[in-house]
Amino acid sequence: MSPDTILAKKGRPRFRRTRAFWERVTEGFELQQLWGQFVSEAKASYGLYSKDVDWEQIGHEPSRFKRGMRSIWAMFMAMLLKLSPPRRVLLLLAIALLLMNVEIQGSHGGGFSIHTSAFGVIILFILLALELADRITMKRDLEIAREIQQWLVPDRPPVVPGVDIAFATRPQNTVAGDYFDAFLRPRPPRDCVESPLVIAVADVAGKSVPAALLMATFQASLSVLTTTPSTLDEIVTGLDRYCRAHSLGGRRFTTAFLAEVNPVSREMVYVNAGHNNPILRRASGKIERPGIGGPPFGLPLFTDDEVPYPSGRFKLEPGDLLVIFTDGVVEAVDDADQEYGEERLLPLIQNAPLESAGETLNRVMGDVNAFVGYARQHDDITCFVLRMVA
Repeated sequence: MSPDTILAKKGRPRFRRTRAFWERVTEGFELQQLWGQFVSEAKASYGLYSKDVDWEQIGHEPSRFKRGMRSIWAMFMAMLLKLSPPRRVLLLLAIALLLMNVEIQGSHGGGFSIHTSAFGVIILFILLALELADRITMKRDLEIAREIQQWLVPDRPPVVPGVDIAFATRPQNTVAGDYFDAFLRPRPPRDCVESPLVIAVADVAGKSVPAALLMATFQASLSVLTTTPSTLDEIVTGLDRYCRAHSLGGRRFTTAFLAEVNPVSREMVYVNAGHNNPILRRASGKIERPGIGGPPFGLPLFTDDEVPYPSGRFKLEPGDLLVIFTDGVVEAVDDADQEYGEERLLPLIQNAPLESAGETLNRVMGDVNAFVGYARQHDDITCFVLRMVA
């Protein structure tokens, strides 16, 4: 056996360990994917800090050099003030030790020497560990909140003869402010014999935990109201009244598309409360946009009268396709901050082949995901697809 072969065999375990370590660190992502995610996260972080910078005042500086130095200082202060006071002091101390870089000799000039920059690095590492601990704790809490939130939305569509349903959501953060549901009413309204199929897609203004909490209360209100013999109009009025009482003066309003489908006549009664108009593609290829309704739920009133929410109705025929979505779909952005827009969504629905609701949903969500790439989104993305079958 040649010396090269022996060295190669000895090096294999070390290579395997190095490769296993690299795969553990990168979680199997390619370099291009890692770079894409890093750029997306860097842009999001820059946006977070730059909101605290008075760029207009910096723009008044006479020279480019002064504007640059003021910008650097303003961004540094924006990051520094995001830390707690003790950590701000530690960060300033670490930077001072790094800049000083003074060599410290052992007593009487013997034994050892160390630079102050080493202490600066140690302090920075301690700060990183503290921030990571906070992040992990918060992430664990958000994961619990996400698990609870998932209990509030269906994990699979209901089985209704003649109706094919599919839905999917992509939260902007760990928890979302979007709500979707489809269920047979446990008790039919007073003007019906059969229990109708309830369809609900809603979007609470805002994002993350505050929006998720209000989404949970909206779901609870809808669940309670649908157990009564109330009509859809009465349910809508009750939801608006509840949202108005908990909207923080209108800052946390809710858009929603609510509908009931009669399983026998296949007639749909709906109310659009300030939501994106769904796309109804008839079997003939004709596009309709159900938009009858009123303003979002929870807007403040300037009179004692209730907000009127007129309802619309139409009949669903075999082959009809209804796509309901939140504004996060059409307002999804790519790395260049360009929006996906209805001009991309409409052709997908218009040209959808005769396929299941799940296949249509996968095509829509796949197209949106391909468009946005690694860009961090500003809103939750939710899509609900209903197809009438023979």
